[in-house]
Amino acid sequence: MEIQENIINKVAQSGLVTLDPALFYAPGERVLYDIKENLFHGLMLREKDFREFVKGHDWAQYQDKNVAVYCSADAIVPAWAYMLLANRLAPYAREVVFGDAEVLETVLFVKEISRMDVEHYRDQRLVIKGCGDVPVPVSAYVELTKKLTPVAKSLMFGEPCSTVPIYKRKD
Repeated sequence: MEIQENIINKVAQSGLVTLDPALFYAPGERVLYDIKENLFHGLMLREKDFREFVKGHDWAQYQDKNVAVYCSADAIVPAWAYMLLANRLAPYAREVVFGDAEVLETVLFVKEISRMDVEHYRDQRLVIKGCGDVPVPVSAYVELTKKLTPVAKSLMFGEPCSTVPIYKRKD
């Protein structure tokens, strides 16, 4: 007796469109600038010393980099100090944000996602990929959900073979 079976790829026939959030990973090196290094005795910022540092520092080293400016020390740093850093970094850096590495990634992903043409996904059954080689912040998944819900027929999280339903339009 001969048994012949046709293997059917139900995932391929499902009409699901997979969207990998890693596509929205912004290019450029990530750099954390800790203003702690500019504090006097690790406690306070001295305006005169800080302004001298800012004037003499080589800001060109941040060319095309994504920079997060923050302070890891338990010190009060005036807002103008961060403003001064942003002013000097802006001509060189690809992006400058106030916050840590997580804030930087959030801002970068949100900016890239904001450029997405959602019309490609109109009336599609979408799966937003949950695993990959690029670390994707939760904020990117939230942003994608906000942006795609108005146009998608359905929205799921995970892999096409194993999804978690997020949204289904009632027609």
